[in-house]
Amino acid sequence: MQRTPFFKSSLLALLLLSQQVMAQQPVTSGVEMADQLRADGKIWVVVAVIAAIFAGIVVYLIRLDRQIGKLEKEVNEKKSENSLRF
Repeated sequence: MQRTPFFKSSLLALLLLSQQVMAQQPVTSGVEMADQLRADGKIWVVVAVIAAIFAGIVVYLIRLDRQIGKLEKEVNEKKSENSLRF
């Protein structure tokens, strides 16, 4: 696919404009929400929730892997049975 000069110049203009916009954002000393959660001692609740979600995803993936493994064994056994018949 050949790009036209208009496409190239407009893409370049958009990239340069986005850099200009990013440069004008004010710099803050930190994330205010995280600082407030740390000050209130609620940051550990956030950490616990994220850890629980991560653990749930890991357990789900392990169970899914085992189920897929069982299905693969069944398919391979049926293939071998069918190949012995012929």
